[in-house]
Amino acid sequence: MSQDTDRKDSNKPFSSDDTTNTTENLKDEDFSEGISDEDKETIKKVANDDNVSAPKSYASILVEQVIDANETFNRSLGSLFTSAFTAGLEIGFSLFVILSAFALLSEVLPSHYAMVLASLLYPLGFIIVVIGQSLLFTEQTSLLSLPVLNGIEPLRKLLRLWGIVIAGNVFGGCLFAALVIGLGINMELFSSADIDAYAQHVLDFEWWVIFGSSILAGWMMGVAAWLVTSARDTLSRIFLVSLITGSIGFLGLHHSIVGNIEVFSALIYGHTVSLLSYLYFLGIVLVGNTIGGVVFVAILRNRTFLFDFEQNKQQAKDDKRDKAARMNSRLR
Repeated sequence: MSQDTDRKDSNKPFSSDDTTNTTENLKDEDFSEGISDEDKETIKKVANDDNVSAPKSYASILVEQVIDANETFNRSLGSLFTSAFTAGLEIGFSLFVILSAFALLSEVLPSHYAMVLASLLYPLGFIIVVIGQSLLFTEQTSLLSLPVLNGIEPLRKLLRLWGIVIAGNVFGGCLFAALVIGLGINMELFSSADIDAYAQHVLDFEWWVIFGSSILAGWMMGVAAWLVTSARDTLSRIFLVSLITGSIGFLGLHHSIVGNIEVFSALIYGHTVSLLSYLYFLGIVLVGNTIGGVVFVAILRNRTFLFDFEQNKQQAKDDKRDKAARMNSRLR
């Protein structure tokens, strides 16, 4: 988590083969060889989280996220893609129930109000994905960047990992749209017109508005990942995921993986979306979500931890110096 100022090379707080799932009782083997004993003790101190009745400490959450992200880096490519593909399928349930509710509410309410109320069902797919621990790009964006920010993994490996997760999410979402959304049409739960209406709900903006909205959505998803790590039980995690993702749906913010299913469904079943507009939309939102998760969550929170780390490190030095001074004064 820190760099030793007396060294030229980067110190890595945790080794890449670490399989620890908690920050409690960190051992020396949990750290890479490059880090000094002084830094090891400081990290153990700031990450200590022994009191289960109290909220997790800031450092404890971040260290736990780094360890979990590092484990993801060490998974096989097949395992990563399968998990991401599963998340792409599961997140589609949000759109399936939203479209069904929208079609029903549109019969008794103005379209705008029906869309807003239906969007409150947005969290369903996210709850399935997060509690089921599948790999969703927007949830993992900020988490997976932490080992790179701390010098544990190279940037090229992060970009490859992101590519695998995005490919799995997008492919799974497209398959869900082709099969399950098509099934919903044949079950008369909703119509092609409903699909077009919902696609235009996310497409009918200038590109810079979509870009800004996707940054905000990525930011909120990064916050959701942070809050889920801070929670100690499943019910708390479900509540936090529902609160954050429900807000994203209510505000109509642009989420790349759900948006992929929304727009792709209109591409194959509707009459208002072209292949070019689909690809253009997906590219903008992916970049925006990435910026929101990395810049506003990973980098800022990581820097906050480093400030706390250096403060604790300096405090330890001051305490040691004061103790030595007291001992010297007694010996005189």
